[in-house]
Amino acid sequence: MAERITGHTELISLLAYPIRHSSSPAMHNEAFAYLGLDYAYLAFEVDNDSLEDAIKGMRAMKFVGSNISMPNKTVVGQYLDKLSPASQMTGAVNTIINHDGVLEGTITDGVGFMEALKDNDIDVIGKKMTIVGAGGAATAIQIQAALDGVAEISIFNIKDKFYDVGVDTVRKINENTACKAQMFDLADTEALRREIADSVLLVNATGVGMKPLEGKTWLPDASYLRPDLIVTDTIYSPAETEFLRIAKQVGCKTMNGMGMMLFQGAAAFKLWTGKDMPIEHMKEVLGISYD
Repeated sequence: MAERITGHTELISLLAYPIRHSSSPAMHNEAFAYLGLDYAYLAFEVDNDSLEDAIKGMRAMKFVGSNISMPNKTVVGQYLDKLSPASQMTGAVNTIINHDGVLEGTITDGVGFMEALKDNDIDVIGKKMTIVGAGGAATAIQIQAALDGVAEISIFNIKDKFYDVGVDTVRKINENTACKAQMFDLADTEALRREIADSVLLVNATGVGMKPLEGKTWLPDASYLRPDLIVTDTIYSPAETEFLRIAKQVGCKTMNGMGMMLFQGAAAFKLWTGKDMPIEHMKEVLGISYD
């Protein structure tokens, strides 16, 4: 890294809390070095309370852009100059691009998730998926899946502040795509069992399973799963959540969030640099492999 830093090095940030576990800095900096690009990617622990100041600093110091993660995805938009159609539809931002002082927010999570499925030979187009979560990343996945041609999506969430977001996502999907979407309370375990039973894919798009909820899962027990069900998690640290551990014991094909992290990062990388991320090289460096 020291050999690459010059007086012309362009900066890109990652603003989230907690974030020290993130693989994004290693991924992006390796890609910059591999392609000989004079950029550096740095992680900063920033929460909602310090987010506005961080965005002001990013603008003042002419950062090329930034990634945004929890808990900032659904609140950062108010500090930006414009939002992409994807961010307007999802109400979330995970990527900021600095266009000569004009900060634009967009979201690449949905594209990243769908590309990771393709890369792992998982085909959900024309089929049904069940997804737990209604936050920023979950919403992006749900909308992108509907746009890409998933036939049916069942969304579950606890009755927290994001539940109404899920209800609104269902409305948007049903009004604007050919996909049929439904919203359920995660406490309704009978509905959860029923919807999983005829789904080909079950997705955890919540933070349950990562710190401070490491070792936890919302899944009542293993009887909700079956060997031919594909089970994926958007979490990549830890690499195997309790949710995925249970699924593996049942015999399900599983995938953690590393692929999504790579492909959503590749989309952001292209927006910042105009270059394609070296995907195969990065998969080797990051140790990404599939069951």
